[in-house]
Amino acid sequence: MKPLAVAIMGPTASGKTAAALAIARAIPAEIISVDSALVYRDMDIGTAKPSAEELASVPHHLIDIIDPTESYSVAQFRADTLRLVAEISARGKLALLVGGTMMYFKGMTEGLDDLPTADAALRVRIEEEAARIGWPGMHDKLRQVDPDTAARLAPNDAQRINRALEIYELSGKPMSQLLLGRPRLELPFALLSFALEPSDRSVLHGRIATRFDQMLGTSDDAGLVAEVKRLRARGDLHPTLPSMRCVGYRQAWDYLDGVIDRPALRETGIIATRQLAKRQLTWLRAMPDRVVIDCLADNPAAVMLEKIATTRKTLGSGA
Repeated sequence: MKPLAVAIMGPTASGKTAAALAIARAIPAEIISVDSALVYRDMDIGTAKPSAEELASVPHHLIDIIDPTESYSVAQFRADTLRLVAEISARGKLALLVGGTMMYFKGMTEGLDDLPTADAALRVRIEEEAARIGWPGMHDKLRQVDPDTAARLAPNDAQRINRALEIYELSGKPMSQLLLGRPRLELPFALLSFALEPSDRSVLHGRIATRFDQMLGTSDDAGLVAEVKRLRARGDLHPTLPSMRCVGYRQAWDYLDGVIDRPALRETGIIATRQLAKRQLTWLRAMPDRVVIDCLADNPAAVMLEKIATTRKTLGSGA
């Protein structure tokens, strides 16, 4: 009989962390972060990293595991998660996979793609064209040849836009088409997937604005701007790194470079976060096995706990 693991997915500011902590207070559990920003050390404010008290209250995994100069792939996440779920289950606890990086969830459940390998010369050519017309212009080019992939990517997501265009040039087919029809892998655990989705998108937008304001604070000497100042002072980071392209960080970097003023920092940061939430919801709608729960409801964790109990009984009966 396979052990049970629970995924808690959702857009940014949907209350995933709060729900996971509530579940962990009710039943023995450990949390595996499914967030491509929380892997970075020294990036706490802009990533909405759980507080020290929250991290201490429940065992957490895959948080603060790499330096901002490094990268963490879907393949690494999948290998780490399969190992962690096995270890947590062996301890008699429930593994809670919590986050909003949908590519991680997709890679874990469906396996890694068999796409053309990188072509350094082609990548340089794409980057040179991007230097002329900008990444939003390259995003428009991608939309013409692969609208499904473009819909999931931000106009400034240089790394992923580059890769998608590279795949199209090398194969003559859009990446979204190449990914269709892949056999679904069988996980070594039973996965119950919850999706926290808003019944009213405007309320979620309000939450996003409130949280970004809290991150920003009232002064450049505290909050997100101060955090990015400290990161820049290291001298080994630059705005093209995946870590510095995280939402909030790239806007704060532009602010410190004098490209935008503080009101524009707030406005562009909130807009970018809303766009991220929209892409996350697009990913979620393509996941048919998820159990949708209104993230604006009074107690989403209670609904999850009831469903977890029912699923455990079903698995225990061998049904």
